[in-house]
Amino acid sequence: MKKITNTALIYAIVAMLCGVIYREGSRFLELTEPNTWSFTHTHFFVLGMFFFLIVLLLEKEFHITKDKKFKAFYIIYNIGLILTGIMLWIRGIADIVDDFYINYDKMISGISGIGHILLGIGIILFFIILTKKVKEEKK
Repeated sequence: MKKITNTALIYAIVAMLCGVIYREGSRFLELTEPNTWSFTHTHFFVLGMFFFLIVLLLEKEFHITKDKKFKAFYIIYNIGLILTGIMLWIRGIADIVDDFYINYDKMISGISGIGHILLGIGIILFFIILTKKVKEEKK
């Protein structure tokens, strides 16, 4: 449970830092239009902090960390979220620097897509674990 709590805390800190950096960085660079940096704040709060707080509640009730697939879920989901967040930052840089965007747009989209795929796999694993534990609880 401590690992899940610490994960939620780390994502909360990262989300807050992303929000401050987005706001102050946009002000410093005199950006007038929004860019994808703003999405990192939301992604890390919702898919990071809130998600793992929910996982913590489910752990207390169903002991989902005891499942042998939990470690795989945890690693895959976190890699997916971190990769997605990094690529959102890189996309934000690409939005600001036009030459960068033109040269690397497909690569950024591809790597970001991999991050989203890993998140999807992690969510599927999570629901497989949860469904199994709920069925065990009924017995």
